[in-house]
Amino acid sequence: MFDAVVVEPAQPADSAVIWLHGLGASGHDFEPALPLLGLESQTTRFIFPHAPNIPVTVNGGMVMPAWYDIQHMDIDRTIDVPGISKSADQIDAMIQQQMDAGIDPRRILLVGFSQGGAVALYAGIRSRLPLAGILALSTYWVGDQDPGLSPGRDPSELPIEIHHGTLDPVVPYVLGEQARDSLLALGYPVTFQAFAMPHSVVPEQLRAIGPWMALRLNSDSPTRSKE
Repeated sequence: MFDAVVVEPAQPADSAVIWLHGLGASGHDFEPALPLLGLESQTTRFIFPHAPNIPVTVNGGMVMPAWYDIQHMDIDRTIDVPGISKSADQIDAMIQQQMDAGIDPRRILLVGFSQGGAVALYAGIRSRLPLAGILALSTYWVGDQDPGLSPGRDPSELPIEIHHGTLDPVVPYVLGEQARDSLLALGYPVTFQAFAMPHSVVPEQLRAIGPWMALRLNSDSPTRSKE
């Protein structure tokens, strides 16, 4: 299983967010963003995994933290499908670890930035568990590259939020739009937000992410009676 930075809430955790960083980064990347989410009243465990160090073809074979190999830097972002599947297996194991610790899957969110966002989408969509949702940041959809990928559950049951920067020079904005359109066509309830930013996150965006997380983590809590 991936090594990870784990940030515990003040009270015992009853929900969890697994947040995947981008290519060449680490699990420490988004840890400083937590105060801007405004989730101090939530009892949520944040888990920031570290990607393994592997050779990345588009970077001349340089070894760096990566969730999978990127073989061509074309508009389709041709990837190593066995590699992303292996990373998704590791995310499955992390979800199971949280369930073993008493967290209901309906209170587990997957979040990912850039390459990490592609893994979050891939892992979440193939999962058979009733996850709380997926937040995909400045990323792209690679599911069309894997003919063996199929939804693990009814698509209507998995909310997906996509954010993308209109000024992104690394993952062009059109790829965020294409991800939205592809997932909507598959039947997923997708919401999309654009921000005037490059390949990054901005405070305004983080302040919007916090309420979305709180809504998803509390929308179907097993400890709350349904109205």
